[in-house]
Amino acid sequence: MNTIKELRTFLILWSTQSLSQLGSAMTSFALTLWVYEKTGSALQTALLSICSYTPYVLMSVLAGALSDSFDKKPTMLLCDFFAACCSAAEMVLLLCDSLLPAHIYILNAVVGLMNTVQQPAGEVAMTLITPREHYQKASGLKSLSSSLVTVFHPILATALYAVSGMVGVICVDLATFAAAFSALALFVHIPPGAKSAGPKPSVLASAKSGLSYLFGNKPVFWLILFLAGVNFAASAFDAVLPPYVLSHQNGGKAVLGTVTACAGAAMLFGSVAASVLPAPKNRIRVIFLTALFSLVVENLILAFARTPLWWCIAQIAGWSVVPIMNANLDVAVRSAVPTEMQGRVYSCRNTLQFFTVPLGTFFGGFMVDRVCEPLMASPARSALLSRLFGVGKGSGAALMTFILGLMSAAICLAFRKILKKYE
Repeated sequence: MNTIKELRTFLILWSTQSLSQLGSAMTSFALTLWVYEKTGSALQTALLSICSYTPYVLMSVLAGALSDSFDKKPTMLLCDFFAACCSAAEMVLLLCDSLLPAHIYILNAVVGLMNTVQQPAGEVAMTLITPREHYQKASGLKSLSSSLVTVFHPILATALYAVSGMVGVICVDLATFAAAFSALALFVHIPPGAKSAGPKPSVLASAKSGLSYLFGNKPVFWLILFLAGVNFAASAFDAVLPPYVLSHQNGGKAVLGTVTACAGAAMLFGSVAASVLPAPKNRIRVIFLTALFSLVVENLILAFARTPLWWCIAQIAGWSVVPIMNANLDVAVRSAVPTEMQGRVYSCRNTLQFFTVPLGTFFGGFMVDRVCEPLMASPARSALLSRLFGVGKGSGAALMTFILGLMSAAICLAFRKILKKYE
């Protein structure tokens, strides 16, 4: 009971923001279905993620410094409001029968920009309202909500999309936003963070101090670069999975929703484990091993699987350890960075850790559309490739998952020697 009382403010903010994330995730999933239906292109579908992440990566360093310069609550409210306006704009364009993929790319870029500022402010807010002794529990709960969102958003989005189209999905998104916005505005008090002594630094000086802190903290710096490599492979996989399932003769929208939900179910299990497991003696080793297992096992199973059952097994195997990796990463970084610097350091971390996401997403979509699918459709393809990865549409995506499995192993092993110094 004392724990619940101590975490009351965190629980209000966490639960309502998670609800809003569910609505946003449903819209994102439905937009993936909508764009693939309109274009049939893995690359054009991947552009949804590219447009969301590019401003996030480019502006993250300055955004974190701005986040440290302003109160966290108004910053979060303002960013959430503009993101909701983008969803409303999509709905208006749909109702006017004028929505095009190009419109979605632009609006996703605006949402990505808002997330750039909102994310570091939210991270610091969580630190300010959470007692230090509950950091790992809070991290586990955040992983739990992320898992629940991953479980339910494809199922709910697919059902709503089938019944009421994109408009119905966006209406739910706006309703969840209203609930989260109201809770933050009315019921959550975020105390001011610790202030640095001396005059307030400029935004550029603040951003520079965040970078300097990361470069000077070698364990955190190399860990973030390792995660950048992991994110390249993971984002390429995210670009490959929808065309792989949607175009396969055994796939389709409902199957993609089920396969994605299995990833969420696996994360739910992993989140519970992350919440109850004792703190490991070596967090860096746990992060490395879970990343290696997740990426390699999932990609290699998908490469040779032909049925939805095995696709679900691959998702469960790959995603079950991700919350454990994320919880240990969150605690390792949060414990190493002073609270008054977390906004600028987290934003610099975001730039270094996630700059590979748009690159990996483009790489995955490009390889499927321009290399792997044409190769598997060519009469000149080898019989061995056909036996390993099948024939027809979707076989190129299967080949790409095999390539990603080998690439993931190479990335993890390349960083192994460096990370071992800090275990």
